[in-house]
Amino acid sequence: MTTNEPQPGPGPGPGQRTNPTWLGQIRPEDYRQAPANVGGRFQPALPPGPAPVRDRRSTAGALGLVLAGGLLAFASLFLVLPFLLASTGVSGFVVGFMASLVPLGTVLLTVRFIDRWEPEPKPLLLFAFAWGALVSIAVTMLIQPYFSLVAGPASGLDYTTFAVTVQAPVVEEFAKSLGLLLLLLFARKDIDGPVDGVVFAFTIAAGFAFTENILYFGRAIAESSDPGTDLAVVFFLRGVMSPFAHAVFTGTTGIIMGFAARRGNNGLAALAFIAGLVPAMLLHSGWNSMGQDFLAQYVFVQVPIFLLAALVIVLLRVAERRLTRQRLREYAAAGWFTAAEVDMLATGSGRRAALRWAKSVGRGAQMKALFDAATRLAFTRQRILSGRDVPARQRDEQHQLADIAALRAAVVG
Repeated sequence: MTTNEPQPGPGPGPGQRTNPTWLGQIRPEDYRQAPANVGGRFQPALPPGPAPVRDRRSTAGALGLVLAGGLLAFASLFLVLPFLLASTGVSGFVVGFMASLVPLGTVLLTVRFIDRWEPEPKPLLLFAFAWGALVSIAVTMLIQPYFSLVAGPASGLDYTTFAVTVQAPVVEEFAKSLGLLLLLLFARKDIDGPVDGVVFAFTIAAGFAFTENILYFGRAIAESSDPGTDLAVVFFLRGVMSPFAHAVFTGTTGIIMGFAARRGNNGLAALAFIAGLVPAMLLHSGWNSMGQDFLAQYVFVQVPIFLLAALVIVLLRVAERRLTRQRLREYAAAGWFTAAEVDMLATGSGRRAALRWAKSVGRGAQMKALFDAATRLAFTRQRILSGRDVPARQRDEQHQLADIAALRAAVVG
């Protein structure tokens, strides 16, 4: 692997090359050329002194969020677990727990696929899952009685209809999405756009559905005269026909909040939280409202919604890859990479070929780390070009270039 000499003349101007997709739109006045790699050597000059204060606060915020989330999850366990055991019995709980692992695995594997291009920090993903599986369940249990007392009579609906079509969608989506809001407020540096919003939203929803499935599957065992048949029916409805229901609901909130994260504004984050709840609650209510014509509504309404959600995620991933490639091309123009290296780092086929070679010489882990570092660098540049915390992000850029230099050397050997 070799580096380019910095190319003479100005870098790519605003337009199609600097705005490769709708996901990477920037204003012409915000465009800045990538720092030149003087002499074509991969040795960036780091800013003197410690990391900037903003970076330390960002790291402390994310760490504090994870620790606080762990404490909340632990406290929630003392509310959620007794409720589950009282509703299902020990045998129902055990069977429900085991059966719930199947849809959980399906959703988490999907999350891993979506998150493969720019993996999110594992502690934050663990926070998201714990929030969904325990904290959001506890919040739901605590809020529901008060919401029912205040809003139930005003709705004019009978209690069952109100609980299913209004109370559950409103309270559950609020409880789940509250975790997204905390992530956006305290770990904003790790949320680069709507794909990240989808990843965290799906993870929270996977945790929530996991606990909820334990309840439904366990009840099928504890409250039925024919537990085997009832469990099979409930499992087919929830584990086969609708494992992504909660993910799609909360995913709409995640997309909207992911777009808001790119602007780096707490007020906008709060507005996005409120705006994102609306489609999530409507989708959730529509799902819960399906009655005797369930199969027809499932086939002609819910399946198209799921397919549309899948299409949106695919388009987001394509846009993310195009954005990565364009931003790395700008570093190549400044002398940090060759064109071939950009193809290697920013395309699926290039990464697969490079990883095969790296594994053959025992450097697979280093190559994967280089992929991740290059993607983070591209998104740091996008933040710079978006006018978001520019001085701090430029210092991040210098440190990331130094990290890539070390990883690059480790790969080359």
